[in-house]
Amino acid sequence: MRHVGHSRRELFDELEKAALAPLPATPFEYAEWKAAKVHPDYHVEVDKTFYSVPHQLIGRTVEVRLTHRVIEIFHDHQRVACHVRRSQRCGHVTIDVHMPKAHQRYANTTPANLIGRAAVIGPNTAILVERMMRDRPHPEQGYRSAMGILSLSPRYGTTRLDAACERALTINAITYSSVNAILKAGLDRMGSQAEPAKPTPAHVNIRGRTYYQ
Repeated sequence: MRHVGHSRRELFDELEKAALAPLPATPFEYAEWKAAKVHPDYHVEVDKTFYSVPHQLIGRTVEVRLTHRVIEIFHDHQRVACHVRRSQRCGHVTIDVHMPKAHQRYANTTPANLIGRAAVIGPNTAILVERMMRDRPHPEQGYRSAMGILSLSPRYGTTRLDAACERALTINAITYSSVNAILKAGLDRMGSQAEPAKPTPAHVNIRGRTYYQ
């Protein structure tokens, strides 16, 4: 700084110090933004977790602001929902006031209607669809999964779908992805009973149970 004739500190005090403003009252918080479409069950998917919004926004596109603490949801530049962000990537976060008074999502679909449609396919399908809605805090949260199960019937047929649901119930895998995976792998054709375990072949290095007697 010899050619300038002043030190850096002197230049700071002379030129910059007076222009400084106080630090913000709250520290800066990093946030990300993404667009999301409101599902028929009045939730949006954010980082593999579903957060509720007012049911009037079903089918609309909203803006989601994500921080490490909260999820804020905006529509037309107005904040319509705010949730504490879940650390686990699964499940639903639902605020009761976001739910409509009459449970008529999916064009007046009801749990009884979905179970009835599943019963036409087969008894195991009906039981699985009923479990999908019964095991959630709000039955409407299982509508999308139940509709997914019903949509597999035209592709695989009612017989295979009911067999896949029976297998899913046996292993307690009550999800659309499990039933879909069973059908893709053809496990529904193997029946619900597992094959008996084959005995261990004889070998000189295997002591056998008589060794411990």
